[in-house]
Amino acid sequence: MLKFVAMALYISSLNTGSNGNCFYIGNQTDAILIDAGLSCKETEARLVRLGLDIKNVRAIFISHEHSDHIKGLPVLAKKHQLPIYITAKTHTSGRQLLPEHLVRPFCSTMPIQINGIEVTAFPKLHDAAEPHSFTISYNQVKVGVFTDIGDHCENLIYHFKQCHAAFLEANYDDEMLAKGNYPYFLKRRISSGNGHLSNQKALDLFLNHRSPLMSHLFLSHLSRENNCPNLVHNLFSEVADGVEIVVASRLQETPVYYIQEKVAKPALSAECQLMQH
Repeated sequence: MLKFVAMALYISSLNTGSNGNCFYIGNQTDAILIDAGLSCKETEARLVRLGLDIKNVRAIFISHEHSDHIKGLPVLAKKHQLPIYITAKTHTSGRQLLPEHLVRPFCSTMPIQINGIEVTAFPKLHDAAEPHSFTISYNQVKVGVFTDIGDHCENLIYHFKQCHAAFLEANYDDEMLAKGNYPYFLKRRISSGNGHLSNQKALDLFLNHRSPLMSHLFLSHLSRENNCPNLVHNLFSEVADGVEIVVASRLQETPVYYIQEKVAKPALSAECQLMQH
């Protein structure tokens, strides 16, 4: 079972990639989900495997309306009566029948308090109606969820600099994308300023703007066709300088990590972690 540490944030990528995105961030008693791109059944199953209780989840925050971020939302929110924090344009563009009594519109840069956990949204560069990234804070610890980003703007740099841990997109390798089988229009869309973040752009952000307090970086939303987990892990590990590099999977959940103000360690035993892989 998961042993909680007081005053820490607990984080896991339940899945990240074009097949579904969902991130868990919480403390001992309360948690939120960023995006709901897995089915309700699969989300529940992954939380159980991690020793996390769905009853501790207090809300779902939606970054944008693409299906890999919202396809599990209606069932998950309705079954567990979870408030849905979503902008008006994202709600309209998502074209999903959401329980209206659960919908909570939010505005950029205005912090939202969820039982002591503070969630702040800010605009990002992506080809969606009203896309946002998020930072989640508790007890002076801050975690960022920065995926589906075409480029790093001033907003992203400002928030990344403050993070003790972050889920950061490293979607594609430039050479693999250029030489791959995708049609030209799709290659342009991915590599545009409103598409996805390349390994190199993610690395530039990490090298130039990471906080000295950062303990973990979770490389996220890797392309199945245009990236390689070992390639990107090695690329970042060579310059990590004490930051633990974790490649979040598009096939399974990561272990749960607890993030403290100065130290971050896996919350599961080594034996439990091996069972996850």
